[in-house]
Amino acid sequence: MEHTQPKLASVEKQNLIEIQQLVKTFSNAAGEFTALRGIDLSFQEGEFVAVIGKSGSGKSTLLNMFTGIDHPTSGKVLVGGVDIYAMSESKRSLWRGRNLGIVFQFFQLLPMLNLLENVMLPMDYVGMYEVNERPKRAMELLRMVGLEEQAQKLPRAVSTGQQQSAAIARALSTDAPIIVADEPTGNLDSRSASHIIDLFTELSDRGKTIVMVTHDPSMTKRTSRTVVISDGVIVNETIAQALPLLSQSLMKELSAKVEKLHFQPGETIIRSNESVEKFFMIAKGDVDVVLHGRGKDDLVISQLGMNDFFGEMELLRGGKSIASVRAGSERPVELLALPREDFNWLMQESPLTEKAIGDIVQKRLGEKKQADRRKRNRLFGRK
Repeated sequence: MEHTQPKLASVEKQNLIEIQQLVKTFSNAAGEFTALRGIDLSFQEGEFVAVIGKSGSGKSTLLNMFTGIDHPTSGKVLVGGVDIYAMSESKRSLWRGRNLGIVFQFFQLLPMLNLLENVMLPMDYVGMYEVNERPKRAMELLRMVGLEEQAQKLPRAVSTGQQQSAAIARALSTDAPIIVADEPTGNLDSRSASHIIDLFTELSDRGKTIVMVTHDPSMTKRTSRTVVISDGVIVNETIAQALPLLSQSLMKELSAKVEKLHFQPGETIIRSNESVEKFFMIAKGDVDVVLHGRGKDDLVISQLGMNDFFGEMELLRGGKSIASVRAGSERPVELLALPREDFNWLMQESPLTEKAIGDIVQKRLGEKKQADRRKRNRLFGRK
């Protein structure tokens, strides 16, 4: 008999998962340890998100919270608008089977069942599909991950990469809108790991929300978004994306130093030929870098978007602004601003970041020279 519990509603550009002020504290003979410290986080439909952090940072604890495997000490987890901890244990278990596909680090395939039977298992548990349809559905999923010919083999008879692919097929067996993967490539060679990421990318393109917990920063190159967790706290995502060469401890420290600023469309942020005392990172919206001409004859030499930064040139080289910067014309802009003193501290603490920003300064100076040349040519009617 098929259960009638509804699946998650799918609303474009709405948050599918909402985590609000989540705290998790563990108690043992040695005392209390707080693994998550007031986490606020959301995931949208169709996102492929990497959650990264060092061992003990709280990654797996966070995963256990929004999958309903463990209970928070305080805070809420809403999935598809449903407060999952307002359910009973049995209802939450059934809800999880219908709405979440979980890929475990060590696969968790049942050793006495072949791959086909392992993939069918969640369908049996939640009562999805007619009994005679389940083998066909499971075989289609095994075919999708390249395991059709291995369907009748036990897990121990195939490679670790094939076991992980089978675990992904099992996670897809109930057509859940959310796939959660805990260190899915940690035990795989680079070729097998790349194949797994290819599969996740394809699933995200089809509208699945993929949340992948990993300790490997290189995995983030293929995801649409990266969330960094350090000591139970979410690092500001704009900082993590704009300055990826920072250590996680520096990202966390920097998060406490920045100030949020807001500008309306078209509003001036920096005026040409004025002192610049802050380093700016773009959290929302976009900005135009402008050279002013006579009257309204302005030349936009660069457009910067979310996770880009500006102000670094003047702070590193000294002097006044060589161009104006204004909010884009379409929507408001939110910036993270870092004072000069803290910017200098950051450059001293992270030589790799200083070098990377220095390289960008040289590139932007080159773009400025080209823009000056275009401006002169336009002024004198040259092509």
